[in-house]
This record gives sequence, C-alpha cells and structure tokens, in this order.
Amino acid sequence: MNTDPILIFVTCPSPAEATRIADALLERRLVACASIGAPVTSRYWWEGKLDQAQEVPLTLKTIRERFAAVEAAVRELHSYTTPEIIAIAAAAVNADYAGWLRESVHNPVPRPGAGG
Repeated sequence: MNTDPILIFVTCPSPAEATRIADALLERRLVACASIGAPVTSRYWWEGKLDQAQEVPLTLKTIRERFAAVEAAVRELHSYTTPEIIAIAAAAVNADYAGWLRESVHNPVPRPGAGG
C-alpha cells in the first residue's frame, strides 16, 4: 500500500467541467482536495498542427495508490478524448497535512451501482 502524497494535474475546457470532476472525485473520496485555477491559455500540438485553447487547471491532492482510480474517473467524466492526467510525487509534505490527506482518502466511496 503506497500512501505517499501525489499531485495530479488535469486541464479542463471550462470551470463548470473542472468543478464537476472535482466534486465527483471528492464525493468518491479519491482525492482529499481539488484546487481549481483561473483560466489559462494552453498552446499544444494536436492532430499535426499547433493549436491553442482556454483551459482551466485542476490540481488534485491524493495518495499514490489512488492514482489508477483517479485516472479512470477523470477519463469517465472528462469531455476530452485525451485528457491531461499527470501525477508527480510530492518531494516533501508537512506531517499534519500528509496525515489529513491520507485520512481523507482512506475509505473511498464506491460509485452508485458499482460493486464492492
């Protein structure tokens, strides 16, 4: 069981979608905290050409063992066919925050209709 804190970065096309994804992950207790940022301009390669879009950054705080479940949920809820889902390990976390984070995601709530 890997309970090391991680940060997961996701970009969303709108504040409404970022909020919907954040709320779903929080309700399922897959993340302890979701921070929704101000819109940014993202520039990127897509389908062979340089493109850009206004996007909303979503930063998720959780533990390493929850990454696969968070990834699956984001893919389920996100409108992009290829959503950004990037996790990085936290180099250092204060003990009180790390304890709260671990406790917050200790017992994830199963999706309605899902077994187990």
